Amino acid sequence: MKRRTVLALASGAAAGLALPVRAQQGAIKLGELNSYKVFPAFLEPYRKGWELAVEEVNAAGGVLGRKLEIVSRDDGGTPGDAVRVAEELLSREQVSFLLGTFASHIGLAVSDFARQRKTLFIAAEPLTDKIVWDQGNQYTFRLRPSTYMQTAMLVPDAVKLKKKRWAAVYPNYEYGQSATAAFKKLLQAQQPDASFVAEQAAPLGKIEAGAVAQALADAKPEAIFSSLFGADLAKFVREGNQRGLFKGIEVFNLLAGEPEYLDPLKEEAPKGWYVTGYPWNEIKTPEHTKFLKAYQAKYNDYPRLGSVVGYSTILSAAAAIKKAGALDQEKLVAAMSGLSHGTPFGDITYRALDHQSTMGAYVGRLDVKDGKGVMVDWRYVDGKDALPPDAEVRRMRPTN
Repeated sequence: MKRRTVLALASGAAAGLALPVRAQQGAIKLGELNSYKVFPAFLEPYRKGWELAVEEVNAAGGVLGRKLEIVSRDDGGTPGDAVRVAEELLSREQVSFLLGTFASHIGLAVSDFARQRKTLFIAAEPLTDKIVWDQGNQYTFRLRPSTYMQTAMLVPDAVKLKKKRWAAVYPNYEYGQSATAAFKKLLQAQQPDASFVAEQAAPLGKIEAGAVAQALADAKPEAIFSSLFGADLAKFVREGNQRGLFKGIEVFNLLAGEPEYLDPLKEEAPKGWYVTGYPWNEIKTPEHTKFLKAYQAKYNDYPRLGSVVGYSTILSAAAAIKKAGALDQEKLVAAMSGLSHGTPFGDITYRALDHQSTMGAYVGRLDVKDGKGVMVDWRYVDGKDALPPDAEVRRMRPTN
């Protein structure tokens, strides 16, 4: 019996009847890290998004004949912890490359780590411009439209209002600082007489909203630019409403139209604010309709912006591996440069120039309907139409 078994196995292998080599290689492991405990409003839907995408990719046969497997870790919400986790994913878990991160300063830390380790890193969410420009490197690619891009989408409406006295409020870390700097630069380039008469930089997650709202009110601005989000945004809206801060004042706020941050405001959602966001229930494109149906069928819930980001990140990873035809780092990086693929928001391309994807964002205004905040008068702005001239990008981006 043993002899026959051995002979059968040997003859089967010789005839090519053994398991395919690719199947023997096992799944392709990708390392995902994020601040799940610190930013659950965005990252819980984000996780659902990438889980759905992995399920769909594997159901369709995987990539290069192998299934995708995500090894996910919480990065602790600090740059030091994130780098340690990234090292563990590469060294201990033997993942093929890295993806994820949320906060800008953490994304920058992991980007630099990827540069040192010469490992592909797909930065899903961090919005800082530096990650593709001032501190960009050949191994890092970013999915979401940056602070510059999203402020560029809002500035045309701001210029039309011709307001001269502006105030700014933002979370005091890389994202908020970058967003405020970009808005100032773009606004004043088109409206030189615009000035900022007050500025409030609040500690992330620890805003003293009453004092901030009062300080802005005392400055008597005609308009406000805000990049607050999450609990800080909710507190600011509440205190601002109580003090009448927003009466007769135009407000522009990055991200405030995203369901993660808009839905908790309910009837307190500030009417008339200009925002970037995600009107998920009104988008009727074929690619979004397909995604929406699949997401609702799996989770019995509606998607948030994080859901789209998580889903699209996996599509980017799968498309890069398929295009590269291998897991060699240099081949993967070459594949990411100029990579195009579909997303729930339509086709995107990772620009060879700076590794920024052309994913766009929805821009509109806030209103309240049936006791909840909604986006109205919205439009989709393609990311490629919200980027600075190529010559300016070349001046900002290092050659490494």
